[in-house]
Order: sequence, then structure tokens, then C-alpha cells
Amino acid sequence: MNKFNSMFGQILQIFDKRDFLQAVRDTKAERASKGFTCWNQFVAMLFCQLGQAHSLREICGGLATCLGKLKHLGISDAPKRSTLSYANEHRPWQLYQKMFFHLLDKCQSAGRLHKRKFRFKNKLFSLDATVIELCLSLFDWAAFRQTKGAVKLHLLLDHDGYLPVFAAVTEGDVHEINVARELSFPKGSIVAIDMGYTDYTLYSRWTNDGVFFVTRQKGNAAYRVIAEHRVPEHRNILKDQIIELTGYYARKDCPHRLRRIEVSDEENNRTFVLLTNHLKFGATTVAAIYKDRWQIEIFFKAIKQNLKIKTFVGTSKNALLTQIWTALIAILLLKFLRFRSSLNWSLSNLVAMLRYNLFTYRDLWLWLDNPFEVPAMTPGDEQLMLAFR
Repeated sequence: MNKFNSMFGQILQIFDKRDFLQAVRDTKAERASKGFTCWNQFVAMLFCQLGQAHSLREICGGLATCLGKLKHLGISDAPKRSTLSYANEHRPWQLYQKMFFHLLDKCQSAGRLHKRKFRFKNKLFSLDATVIELCLSLFDWAAFRQTKGAVKLHLLLDHDGYLPVFAAVTEGDVHEINVARELSFPKGSIVAIDMGYTDYTLYSRWTNDGVFFVTRQKGNAAYRVIAEHRVPEHRNILKDQIIELTGYYARKDCPHRLRRIEVSDEENNRTFVLLTNHLKFGATTVAAIYKDRWQIEIFFKAIKQNLKIKTFVGTSKNALLTQIWTALIAILLLKFLRFRSSLNWSLSNLVAMLRYNLFTYRDLWLWLDNPFEVPAMTPGDEQLMLAFR
């Protein structure tokens, strides 16, 4: 007999059922429900992500063809398309947001065992946003431009394990800086941002709060040089300066002294001008911090390429948010599995191999370490083979 649940069932066991039921009660997600539980919906939407289902038909059909394996997932029957569609449209997406943060706690605990890239003890974050384009005729509530619809996914990435610790989904015309102004960071944190977050009032507030930022300086910024630091030899640092902003509104909004660092990118034959309020780190460290900001771009690329976040199985706002938060839960699951594995999985390979083995009866944790090893047959398996000869 098989000793293990299906691999999909073992993945679902990562979630604490008590936390899930408490989240259901907190969000009143099962109010007036008739048989189709939130757990059924959660299993179906997670299968949409890990099984790469493109439509409600594929979700329901894929689960329906699993025969008796569904009982190991905590559900008795595959959902009907109309039932799942109604649940996605009406049940609050905040349930999935709560499960995201429950899983994040487990991922952070597992990620602490991995070595940090930087030697400093400061928390390092990257903040950015990506646009998810939508068809305006289907998603008429998400008007972005005259003929296009879109939503924007705002994300804060913790560089300890490269985990998303904050996410928000807004209409596409909401500027990133509006979300950044609502965030607060622990004292001593470093936030790496791109030039789109330029806001001198925000820079001043972070400086007063003891929060550091690293960004790129705008080409039209007016400033004067207060001091010049000696640049390290045989590095790509061209200038290291202490500056003050001289523009009337810029100086009024941010009266603090800042640091301007010119970095040569020889590979692409261009020069970056970095701006930071951290006056003590070495110039090469500041440049490395901004370079590591690219990890959030890699994160956006990974979630768009490997999970269902560009095509949606529902057109209402609630259904879309439910699917996006399920994708964020799925990416945390994949990160957690990578932390627990001794094999250096690439995210795309892990997604593909899981998709092929979701309903395979194997020990998930042994499979993660050695996916190509054929498990030894038990005596019961040998007798079954002999019976068919």
C-alpha cells in the first residue's frame, strides 16, 4: 500500500487548517454558503496555479479526472464551473490575503537558515510595481488608458530569502508613489527603489525616521557638491560626492545632505548616478545594493512566466484579486519548497516538475531532494505486477 498522500495533498498539509478556518471566520467568507466550502475553493484555485489550468473548465475537469484522489485533498467532489465562478466573484479575496501572510511566517522561518548576500545587519528591501494588462471590454472596471485596461501589483521584497512581505493590487492608473507613502519601515532599514519613486518629501521623512534609501538620481536634479570622497581603486566607481539639493521646492521638501555616486556599467557601456541618504557605507556597497534591486524584477518575471497571473478565469474585480493572491501564495509555496530542498532548483523547473507529479503518490520531501530516483517497490506492488503477467 502507498504510505504517502499525493504530492498535492502533502503540499496542502503545509497550511494549518486551524489558521484557514479562523481566516474564514474573520472574513465571513462562508456566510450563506450551501455545501461548497472555502477549502474546496482554495484547493481549486491553488490547482489552477500549480496545475497551470487556463480556464474554469480545465480546473474543474482536471480535478474531476483524479478519481478517488480528491479525498486526500480534503474535498469529496470536483466543483462545478458555475459554483466555482460564483464563489470567486462573491467570496472575499481577503481570505487569500490572510493565508498569504500565514504562509509567509513559515517561509521566513525556513529562509533564516540561508546565508545573507550582504554582511551588514540592516534589513534590505526592494519596492516596485508591475502592470498587468487586461482587456478593457471584459474588465471594464479596470480602465487604464483609452483603449486598455490594467491593474498594478505593488510589491515589497525582503532580500532575506527574496520573499514578498507586502503586496497591494490597485487600478493601473494609481502611481507607485501613493503606495510607497503608506508604508513604514523599521529603523535602520534600507529600501532600494527605482527613479519612478522620486519624492523629496518622502526622502526627508525616511531620513528623519532613520530609514535609508538607494535610488537613481534624475538627470535634471539641481544640486551643489559639498564634499568629494576618494573613490576606490580598480572598481567601477567614478565619483562619490556629498551634495545638497538647490532647487527651491526640492530643498524645501528635503533639506538633508545626500550622497551622489556615479557608477560605470562597462558591460552595457553606460553610467548610473545613484542617490542615497546613507553616508557611511562604501560606495561599492551602495552600488551592490542597487544592483541587487534587480531581484524584484526577476520576481515579477518569474511570477508572470510560471503562474497564472496574466490570464484570468473570472472577470470581476473580486475574482481577479482572488487569483492574484492565490498566485502570490503559490510563489511562497515554491520558495518554501526550495528552502526545504537540498537540490538547487530553478523556479521554472520546480513548477514544471510539480505540475507533472501533483497526483503522484511519493514522499514530497524525498522527491524534492532527488526527483529522478525511482522509488523501490513494496512487496504489495510486486504481487500486483505478477497478477497482471
